[in-house]
Amino acid sequence: MRVLIAPDKFKGSISASEAAEAIARGWRAIYPDAVCTLAPIADGGEGFADALRGAMGGEWVSLDANDPLGRKIEARYAWVAATKLAIIDMSEASGLWRLKPDERDPLRANTFGTGQLIRHAAERGAARILLGLGGSATTDGGLGMAAALGYAPYTSDGEPIAPEPRNFLALERIGCNDAMELPEIVAACDVGNPLLGPRGTARVFAPQKGACAQTVETLELGLENVADVVRQDLGCDFRDTPGAGAAGGIGFGLLSFCHASTRSGFDLVAEVLKLEEAVAGSDLILTGEGRIDSQTLEGKGPAGVAAMARRHGKPVVAFAGSVADEESVGALFDAVAPIIDRPVSLEDAMKDGADFLERGARRAASLLRVGGKWR
Repeated sequence: MRVLIAPDKFKGSISASEAAEAIARGWRAIYPDAVCTLAPIADGGEGFADALRGAMGGEWVSLDANDPLGRKIEARYAWVAATKLAIIDMSEASGLWRLKPDERDPLRANTFGTGQLIRHAAERGAARILLGLGGSATTDGGLGMAAALGYAPYTSDGEPIAPEPRNFLALERIGCNDAMELPEIVAACDVGNPLLGPRGTARVFAPQKGACAQTVETLELGLENVADVVRQDLGCDFRDTPGAGAAGGIGFGLLSFCHASTRSGFDLVAEVLKLEEAVAGSDLILTGEGRIDSQTLEGKGPAGVAAMARRHGKPVVAFAGSVADEESVGALFDAVAPIIDRPVSLEDAMKDGADFLERGARRAASLLRVGGKWR
């Protein structure tokens, strides 16, 4: 039996690499002779840099940067020396995971730290930067990032202002004189939301970052003003571009200030991993992520794996910490296997995620054996 094990991260619990290893342990406990190929995946969100670093033989580069609230942290990005390629997760410096729940402040949180990582990579001599978008604590349209790259926001009186959403209605001009030269930047983005409107970043994503209804409206108006000023001073307008609303609107900022292009994060990872080839050469595909629900269908990694499996006529099983919208996701996978096997708190489930996943894989393999296939 040739088994391809290609899970995404189980967010807040274990990385994609740890998930793949746990599934392999469980599967081999029942099928010790199975040939298991581990291919941990990612979409454009958290884990993007780690997935590509492992596949491309990169190393970690560490530096001091700002977290979403401007506090000093140690952050890192992946560096592939042979091709001078930098791979950055925007969530590394600007992610929601950097904040405790009572610290979430969408009117202050900004992407300056992500801009510091881009600057560092450019000054290191990067010929190309891949930037994974997802998991942000921010709703700043990428203006914080732009400030770290030399763009300067001003009021109507010519006073500089901090690139924080609470100041965006006072923004009148963006200075470009000190903006640095940047290499090619590709934004890995797996959502198609625009910057503004009912599907925009403030209304769709800001509530999960701590924004109440009034704050959402303040963010929406502020981002609209940012887009107007960018059009006025930079001569471009990407507010309606699909993906502009990704990761708190940093998609808009990358298009506007960095001349970035966008591409599916899953497609980038799959290309590097030669995932299509691996799927075609396998008998069974095992994937998964922390929660499988209707959002899984919106371009997330396991959905991409399942689509490949379908193209090649391969059965695919998905593991998850929790499963919702079973009717919708059931059409995507041949089987969906929740891994929690006893009453447990969310905290303990997250802490022991690898153990739960290993046992879940063992149960699934046992059921497959009972079913008479690959005995």
